[in-house]
Amino acid sequence: MGSPDFAVPALRALHGAGHAIAAVYCQPPRPAGRGHAVRPCPVQVAAEALGLPVRTPTRLRGDAAVQAAFAALDLDAAVVAAYGLILPPAMLAAPRRGCLNIHASLLPRWRGAAPIQAAILAGDTASGITIMQMDAGLDTGPMLLREAVPITEATTAAALHDTLAVLGARLILRALAAPPAPVAQPAEGVTYAPKLGRADGRLDWTGEAAALVRRVRALNPWPGTFAMLGDTPLKVLAARPEPGSGAPGEVLDAALLVAAGTGALRLLRVQAPGRAALDAAAFLRGHPLPPGTRFA
Repeated sequence: MGSPDFAVPALRALHGAGHAIAAVYCQPPRPAGRGHAVRPCPVQVAAEALGLPVRTPTRLRGDAAVQAAFAALDLDAAVVAAYGLILPPAMLAAPRRGCLNIHASLLPRWRGAAPIQAAILAGDTASGITIMQMDAGLDTGPMLLREAVPITEATTAAALHDTLAVLGARLILRALAAPPAPVAQPAEGVTYAPKLGRADGRLDWTGEAAALVRRVRALNPWPGTFAMLGDTPLKVLAARPEPGSGAPGEVLDAALLVAAGTGALRLLRVQAPGRAALDAAAFLRGHPLPPGTRFA
């Protein structure tokens, strides 16, 4: 049970290891891209390529027929990775070994929708995967396996996502092959990672430069970070903190050093609306931004 790219390595690993996959559950096809063509999610594409049966219910809770069809699969276990729908208690209890979740954080830190981004935003030095026995709470179930990976000052959400997806695939095979004893999550250290939207990508120049750089890394590739230049949003794809002072949002030199509330931000790669992404020097050749220009 999964939908985005994050869940694909686990699906392929389970299939490659010889597990009998009774069904693959994922989000239904939806409009996507500039043409808004209806497209299946990455898990559906991968499952169909493997010849596996796919189910795409629009909801689980309150749908007795969907829940009965799930119970009729007579499962040993269900593996859940970023599925996108909440499993009702009847479905959680249906498999003999329950539902095992591949969660992209070191629980109990960063329960919730966006744990990868939250870890980078907070300046954490490590993230990881927790294989969790699901219960009715929000990522509150007992832990079966945990493994950490470092977060460096260069780690983006895209890179951490890919690392954790591969790690999750490896750990779920271990959890199924030799079931570990469940361990309750500690009551202390609980944090939550709320769902992100496009508005979260706007850079607040009154903040600290180091925190702004973490936001650029954390929201790459989605929802992305941007700064307003007049009425035009300029995507900021890469940046680094540097010394500098001025009014927040003020361009300080001819190479896109922008003042923050504390320190300054060197914009390294940007993208104007409808244009290709460019390194700062290439962008400035076509769009000079002299010192004193202000980003909002």
